[in-house]
Amino acid sequence: MWVQKLLDFTGWESLEIQEDWDRVEEELQCALPDDYKELYRVFGGGVFGDAVFFYGRDENAVFDLMTQWRVALSTDRAYAEDGVFMMEPYSVYAPGGEGVLQWGATEWGDQYFWLLDAKNPGVYPVLARAEGSNEWKRYDVSTAEFLARVLSDAEFQPFGVSRFSLDPSFAYGSEPEA
Repeated sequence: MWVQKLLDFTGWESLEIQEDWDRVEEELQCALPDDYKELYRVFGGGVFGDAVFFYGRDENAVFDLMTQWRVALSTDRAYAEDGVFMMEPYSVYAPGGEGVLQWGATEWGDQYFWLLDAKNPGVYPVLARAEGSNEWKRYDVSTAEFLARVLSDAEFQPFGVSRFSLDPSFAYGSEPEA
């Protein structure tokens, strides 16, 4: 339902991208949300309304979920050695553990994550924090619902961007393969 709302909102036509999720989830040692996989299948990674970034699965693109995660995990581990944690009170998700995995952001620096727990599969709360804030907000909604509300619900504060009258569009983050 929410993925369809995003398709209707943007006027986008599904790309029908196939991904080897088994390989991705094996590296993570945790399943990803089904609606995220559906979002990726129809949109790929890219930008909604020239402002909201959605991380997909293309290691040659800026919006690659796994590349972003690997960098964040490496950085988080380096900072942790000095007793500093980038995602306080959370840590970046490590394979088989519990932590945050970023799946989106805005041009203003807002960040969107899932709180993953390999021991509690199927539960994917969305955690978000606004630019310049260390305060986390938790949303027990699907990825697609959160994204749809960010894009189209002006009352969805502090993350709703529709108040900026952005173009209801989507731009794919890399050129589709021929």
